[in-house]
Amino acid sequence: MSTKIEKTDAEWKALLAEKGAEPGAFEVTRRAATERAFTGRHETNFSEGTYRCICCGADLFDSTSKFDAGCGWPSFSQELNAGAIEEHVDRTRGMTRTETVCAQCGAHLGHVFPDGPTPTGLRYCMNSASLDFKPR
Repeated sequence: MSTKIEKTDAEWKALLAEKGAEPGAFEVTRRAATERAFTGRHETNFSEGTYRCICCGADLFDSTSKFDAGCGWPSFSQELNAGAIEEHVDRTRGMTRTETVCAQCGAHLGHVFPDGPTPTGLRYCMNSASLDFKPR
């Protein structure tokens, strides 16, 4: 198993600023905050390309798996490569959900729900602030 990328809070903040990350990206990715629905830059982006972790650049999703779930956050039916995303039980806010984090750097991405389209039946509901988009 590979070692996760680790940085101090100051290093993550500087890196995110350098990348021109959305406001709140540090709070979302390093503190598991959630951006407000319908406010993220990738929610309505349906261009062809790859969605990457804003913190470390790991490839997470291909645009072919993106769909409009109507929830206000970018939604995907599957990860790009098996193992790119780790899942953890999240019991915050009075409910039980499945949190998703980048397997490479531990950045909080969002949550995955079992109400997506076929064939996976999954809806990876991601924060735009946790993603970078590389057009094809």
